Amino acid sequence: MNSPQLPQTRGCVLSSSEINKSPAGSGGDLESSLIQIYHHHHHNSLKLRDQAEKAKKDAIKKAGRVSDLLVEAVNGGVQESFINEKRIEVEIRALASTIARFMKQTDQWLAASHAINTAVKEIGDFENWMKSMDFDCKSINAAIRNIYQQ
Repeated sequence: MNSPQLPQTRGCVLSSSEINKSPAGSGGDLESSLIQIYHHHHHNSLKLRDQAEKAKKDAIKKAGRVSDLLVEAVNGGVQESFINEKRIEVEIRALASTIARFMKQTDQWLAASHAINTAVKEIGDFENWMKSMDFDCKSINAAIRNIYQQ
């Protein structure tokens, strides 16, 4: 930061030893007192400026840390959601393969039950055919007996 321009004083700046040497009651005492006040004020303002600068830097560091913590907290939730999403996708794939396998097995069972139903129908048809053949044979046998008895 730029330091403000300080007004220039008239006269020379005396060191503390020169101030003590000047005769009492002279006009130099006022000037030296004003110069001391000015230097004291300037020194205090530099201290305040340094303290403000340090406080500003500290506040910026702390704000950065808070920002980092907030980002970590948000990213932690996002990361957890991402991991959960991947787990769900793996489960979906596993369930899809299980469903496909069950569908094949169900199709096989349906084909087998259809074959059994067809066989049962054929057995039922064969049984009906056998009954009709038995009836026909009995009718023919009865007719032959009638002819033979006559």
